Amino acid sequence: MKVLIVNKFLYPNGGSETYIFEIGKQLEKLGHEVQFFGMEHEGRSVGNNVGAYTPDMDFHTGKIDKLLYPFKILYSFDAKKQIRKVLEDMQPDVVHLNNINFQITPAVIDEIYNFRKRSGRNIKIVSTAHDYQWVCPNHMMRIPSKDCNCDDCLGGHYINCTKNRCIHDSAVKSLLGSVEARLYRMKKTYSRVDTIICPSTFLYERFSKDSILKQTKLISKHNFFLKGEDHDEILKLSKKDYVLYFGRYSKEKGILTLINAVKQLPEIPFIFAGKGPLESELSGIENIENKGFLSGYELKKLIREARFAIYPSEWYENCPFAVMEAISYGTPVIGARIGGIPELIGENRTGLEFVSGDVKSLADTIHRLWNDEDKQSAMEKFCMDARFDTVEDYVDWLIKEVY
Repeated sequence: MKVLIVNKFLYPNGGSETYIFEIGKQLEKLGHEVQFFGMEHEGRSVGNNVGAYTPDMDFHTGKIDKLLYPFKILYSFDAKKQIRKVLEDMQPDVVHLNNINFQITPAVIDEIYNFRKRSGRNIKIVSTAHDYQWVCPNHMMRIPSKDCNCDDCLGGHYINCTKNRCIHDSAVKSLLGSVEARLYRMKKTYSRVDTIICPSTFLYERFSKDSILKQTKLISKHNFFLKGEDHDEILKLSKKDYVLYFGRYSKEKGILTLINAVKQLPEIPFIFAGKGPLESELSGIENIENKGFLSGYELKKLIREARFAIYPSEWYENCPFAVMEAISYGTPVIGARIGGIPELIGENRTGLEFVSGDVKSLADTIHRLWNDEDKQSAMEKFCMDARFDTVEDYVDWLIKEVY
């Protein structure tokens, strides 16, 4: 089988890149041919046989002509031209789309669909929805300026993105986002995708409310979890007396709610590991030790040794890797009851839930679990027994059920 994986970044940049690289490696191990299409970049680590990519574009650092900006992000004719070269050379059986917004654009879906018709090949078009892009122009179902979640664009009401200035609090960018969403809705581009993989039931339910998306095959399937070679060794480490938060220090992640809860629990030591715009808010709080950004063994050790971890997010998280990581290392999670978070936590088994954004609910839940060591021990055992899909499991499922 020949699989073309499409993603705007073809170098390590985040969760969607880890996802595509690992799937590609596993498919190749099983004897399938895998090629990639996306942006050219000095750090690119995968590619295709004809060397066809779109130019490297960074909208945040201004490495693009501002006059061309609207046209580049709405419909990329260059991406269509370049992916056509790959399609004609490779003749894939499956095209698996991932993060294609802005630099690639959904224009490539039209090109794949047209190539399928021209060639007569029964090419499967598959997409993994890593965010809410296809139902929300700012991809988060959230109005940043108002710090609130929002369902207003569901059903094609994209003018709300413009009204609320949902993209970078910019009237122009928000208007472009609304126009882009309306364009692809009118063209019914997304209905040309055969299968959309939703990494959470929450996202699946939101997509199911859209009259265009529900014409495709929607599947709810959690992402796989990658265990490092040192996983079993880390599990031998003993617990220590602290509660852990690791992640981004930003409002949508619930960091302010957590800080206010911490202030109510001066007897409990907390360790924070991460970085972000609200890092200064941690200063001067005596029971918070800020480790800053950590990765690799240092972070894994910190996760394992915590009595439990907190995931206090206040936006509609999809399938947060951090929750799976903590549980995998035998560390229970107190998670916000929002988005896809509750789907990963077994209440009173691998963790506890609290009302998202509610300081009292979070503080009470932390206090209750901290003072119940028997429950902590029982939860640790449940975490040790918890099982998430490996990449091998996941790719086996892809081949049988999707590809």
